[in-house]
Amino acid sequence: MKKQSPWIEIPAVRTFEHLRAAVSGYTYSRIILTSLELDIFSVIGKESWTSSRLARAMDASERGTNILCRNLASLGLLSFQNGRYKNSPLSATSLNRKSPEYRGAYLSLLQKHWNEWSQLTASVKSGKPHGDNESGSEEEDRRAFTWAMHHRSRDIAPLIAQHIDLRGASTLLDVGGGPGTYTLALLAKWPKLHGTVGDRPAALQVARAVARKHPSGKRLSYLELDFMEEKIPGNYDVVFLSNVVHIYDPNENITLLKKIKAALNPNGRIIIQDFFLWDKKGLRPIETNLFAATMLLCSDTGNTYSAQEVKKWMTKAGFRNVSTIKTAREPLLAGHSQ
Repeated sequence: MKKQSPWIEIPAVRTFEHLRAAVSGYTYSRIILTSLELDIFSVIGKESWTSSRLARAMDASERGTNILCRNLASLGLLSFQNGRYKNSPLSATSLNRKSPEYRGAYLSLLQKHWNEWSQLTASVKSGKPHGDNESGSEEEDRRAFTWAMHHRSRDIAPLIAQHIDLRGASTLLDVGGGPGTYTLALLAKWPKLHGTVGDRPAALQVARAVARKHPSGKRLSYLELDFMEEKIPGNYDVVFLSNVVHIYDPNENITLLKKIKAALNPNGRIIIQDFFLWDKKGLRPIETNLFAATMLLCSDTGNTYSAQEVKKWMTKAGFRNVSTIKTAREPLLAGHSQ
């Protein structure tokens, strides 16, 4: 069965109509982001609303609310019947702040990206981020980002964990693991495994909060770690490196991989998850190339890389038997310390 991408694939731009369709994609984004800014899904909640009543509740114009609701219904985020609008199952949960399933931190990150992407021209010219990418103190921003990563990965992590064989391993370090969502999924899959999240203090605050509500949370430990500046202490059977490689340039990544190898037990394993390019030309998947633009906007050295390029870095850092692990999502890379 062909793996389905969560992204909407657009055709290659060969005609002016293709160009128009590609450029107009921002209209869908803006409809959704405006709806989040107005908190329309929380206002609707479990009820059915006419657009006029909804406009009064949101202190918005009836004309504007009607047009917005029609577009949300076209996108499937609202249903429309007998002149009334109602939340879809997704809108009633993930987009509704009154729901325990609300993913507010990740939604806020998406809203923040809108402003960052408006600076793309300046970033392409300079090669650096432009504008204010932070909304509060460094600690507050790191905490908010870590919650966003939990909201993004909590459905994905169990799917990834099902494809990772950790038989015989007793210790795992999640380098830059943020909320620990992936490690908790691996602990649930492998009951004899003990995990450690290594990250900054603000991220570990979130990891502790997430673990308290997880059945495997008691087998998770916490290590304050600035992995680019410090030696990685301890020795582990497995190191999991998820969505870290894209933050750094090739030389920085090779240095990090060498640190990780030094922290592994004999014949220990590294498992890398990231946004990899898999085709020979380095053009697919399309979402991986788009994410490279996000890194241009948000980091000084970040990028996305081909799987073959990262495999070469792993070999250069001393890993052997470098291989690919197929999963229900994107494939992972794995290597042994000896």
